Amino acid sequence: MNKAETKTQGSAFAGERVAKVLARAGICSRRDAERMIAAGLVQVDGEPIQSPALNVTPDQKIHVDGKLVPRAEPTRVWRYHKPAGQVTTHKDPEGRPTVFDALPQDIPRVISVGRLDYNTEGLLLLTNDGELARRLELPKTAWLRKYRVRVFGKVTQEDLLKFEEGTTIDGVKYGPVQATLDRVQRGNAWITMGLREGKNREVRRLLESIGLKVNRLIRVSYGPFQLGNLEAGQVEEVNPKTLDEQLGLKPSKKPAWAKAKKKATSKNAASQSKAKKHADRRRRS
Repeated sequence: MNKAETKTQGSAFAGERVAKVLARAGICSRRDAERMIAAGLVQVDGEPIQSPALNVTPDQKIHVDGKLVPRAEPTRVWRYHKPAGQVTTHKDPEGRPTVFDALPQDIPRVISVGRLDYNTEGLLLLTNDGELARRLELPKTAWLRKYRVRVFGKVTQEDLLKFEEGTTIDGVKYGPVQATLDRVQRGNAWITMGLREGKNREVRRLLESIGLKVNRLIRVSYGPFQLGNLEAGQVEEVNPKTLDEQLGLKPSKKPAWAKAKKKATSKNAASQSKAKKHADRRRRS
């Protein structure tokens, strides 16, 4: 055990897990943090660490690949209209264009909330808070993700009803999916689909299972966030007030301690009033 790990082992509650701190700072996801630590890329107070479970305190300095990790900034979220032909990764081994290469230079380091396939278009949420990204991706969050899909092949609304109760394809279970046939144009049809799990290539696999070929896929919403009129390649930050309302990032205007204090003050006032009345009676007698 090195000095950095020895410094924080004294209290199990001191600070926060280093993997969580890296995620919160927007450096990477918790899972990626674990890989980076295993690869020896993370140092605390100049010493390489070996465990993502290590707790760190605000006065300790963390370096990743030789670069100092800045203190976490206020949480920010952006809506990005991903065009087809981009991968949702920071580095692509095949050299294909990435979402992050296309972002304006004034946007800080961000990570995506989930991913969209290379040929999938539409709404992609970006944030500087890796911990938030992880929370929004979890199945228990159960946010509805809506897609507009253009398919080639014949389809009826009745064909789509089989997805409402969930289905299993090649041993993979998919949860209930809302699917509505919007219109038919010659050999193509437009379908709106809403799902809450977002498994890998879920929309394409579901529609392929009933003989349809997806030739365009656009995500139009993710939970309360909408693609709206955002043009392909355009990015727009979510208003902080909207972010607070949708994600509850800020505490209530009257915290518990303030309410307790108010109740205690009212109780004291009642006691004082009762004592005053008792004193007045004694004077009159």
